[in-house]
Amino acid sequence: MGLAGSVRVTARVLVAVTAATVAVACATSDGESTIIVGAGDSAQSEVVAEIYAQALARTGTRTTVKKHLGQRADYLAALDSGTITLVGDTSGDLLTTFDSSSSATAPDRATAASVAAHHEPGPPIDMTAGTPMTFEARSIGSVADDLSRAVPEGLAVSDFADATDLRPQLALGAAAAARYPANAADLAPHCGELTVGIAGGRELDPLRTPPDPQRDVVTPLRTVYGCDITRHVDFPGDGELRKALRDGTVDAGVFTSAVALLPDGPGDTAVGTDAAVVTDPAYAFRAQNVVPLLRQGALDQRQIKKLNYVAGELTTADLATMVRRVRDEHASAADLARMWLDEHAL
Repeated sequence: MGLAGSVRVTARVLVAVTAATVAVACATSDGESTIIVGAGDSAQSEVVAEIYAQALARTGTRTTVKKHLGQRADYLAALDSGTITLVGDTSGDLLTTFDSSSSATAPDRATAASVAAHHEPGPPIDMTAGTPMTFEARSIGSVADDLSRAVPEGLAVSDFADATDLRPQLALGAAAAARYPANAADLAPHCGELTVGIAGGRELDPLRTPPDPQRDVVTPLRTVYGCDITRHVDFPGDGELRKALRDGTVDAGVFTSAVALLPDGPGDTAVGTDAAVVTDPAYAFRAQNVVPLLRQGALDQRQIKKLNYVAGELTTADLATMVRRVRDEHASAADLARMWLDEHAL
């Protein structure tokens, strides 16, 4: 794979994109091109596609959404072949796809530097290869930088939606939340006291590869924070894990994505109805921000700027609310996207 130039904005200063027109923009009878926004087989992908398509339409661009393209490999193939112009995805999952060797976990360079400067790593642990590894050796790295370098030739990414956080989340049940701190660094000394559930499956994000409990959950928490989980129970899905947290079968649980994506939302820990999310300030779990992946040169500067405005407004809470309504209530993704854009004057 070759390296593509990124159109990510640094410090919110717009970087001009190649002005060339590509074949993926389908010409209409009057000669005007149509931008085709792809969506995979998930409510989240469909919502993001509708937001991008309608935002671009408000610049005077003709757009259409091509839904039900399948899994990540399927819509990436459609993007490569020119069937679609762009697609929304999550930064960490894209980096895993394009560069499986990257160890970056922080969303950007500034966050990576801040974590490296202020975080106290966990003690060395014995990895499967036999080499002890500490936080410094892990090299937190920037997902944005590594993804920009790893994107295949002919493709590019625009601004990440920094306020979207779709990482796996560790949460405490109501009883444990009353006894333990909701910060992974502070919780670490108590991890051995907890029975921790680990969700698998694709319930919250059908496009994300289910985690390996040891590699993707237990080891990162121990490496980064010294959170030594000695008792863990695997669950086939996030719903089963949530039930176990509610009935006290486990003290804590790691969900496959943001707890806000659970049916009916995150609940209310204050009245003992649901889990309390444990913050992960040192990014044991790789950053997962919504980001547009597009054919390089397919959008002009005005269109890229519109996508960057969207990135500056989209939050986890807003996205999760729309996803739940589409997935659980069969609401129209197009209608919800239109209302969200109106509310944010986009």
